[in-house]
Amino acid sequence: MGGKDNFEVDRQAALLLARTSPEMLDVARENRLFLYRAVRYLARDAGIRQFIDMGSGMPTRNNVHQVAQEFQPDASVVYVDIDPIVLTHGRALLADNDTTTVITADMAQPEEILAHEDLRSLIDFDQPVALLYFSVLHCLPDSADPGGVLRTMLDAVPSGSHLAVSHLCSDDVAAGDAFTEEMLALGPWGRVRRPEELHAFVAGLEPVDPGIVDVSQWRPDPDQPPLSPVPAPLRPYVGRAAEGKKIWELGGVLRKP
Repeated sequence: MGGKDNFEVDRQAALLLARTSPEMLDVARENRLFLYRAVRYLARDAGIRQFIDMGSGMPTRNNVHQVAQEFQPDASVVYVDIDPIVLTHGRALLADNDTTTVITADMAQPEEILAHEDLRSLIDFDQPVALLYFSVLHCLPDSADPGGVLRTMLDAVPSGSHLAVSHLCSDDVAAGDAFTEEMLALGPWGRVRRPEELHAFVAGLEPVDPGIVDVSQWRPDPDQPPLSPVPAPLRPYVGRAAEGKKIWELGGVLRKP
């Protein structure tokens, strides 16, 4: 993403991933651009004022609260991440923001998240909520039941709530399995899934046009705020997705009827 809040081990992992799966640099950046467009739609067009961002990661540019509060100044945002370092950096960033907080929790334990005092202090479950799962459900193995995890959160929010989601998917089983093995070699992870698996996760929700697509094609906007420049070691991989994607971020925005 070109941010500054990262460590040498992060940079080494990113470079290793780019070397083995060159299109992933573009895919990651396309997903971050999708985040802006999806949150802008939710706040500006759908009128959502409450956001729960699962697996939010380290702060970078155009974070969820910055986008949402640009269009809904009183929007409440709760960031959820299992990494305590995210809590430290996030709370420093949000020291003067009374309607945004960060909690340390495991997205695989939705009941604990829903019961968290800090979340309950900001989120009114009698009003529509946006659940954000940007590029995180593929981090959960099948044993964690990602579909069930998502359904528990969806069951907790009222009609008119929305889900914004993206997930690494592939129709190429061999490519998906190879990437999954690469990620598991770096640490705990889930897997690349087939498109039909993501569709099953969101069954019963109403897709917002253009539906569930490669996120680069979800309401593309050449005039949206740009990302930070790509760090120099990764620049040789810029544009490699144009040579063809065996794996991509599949996603969209959906409404709970």
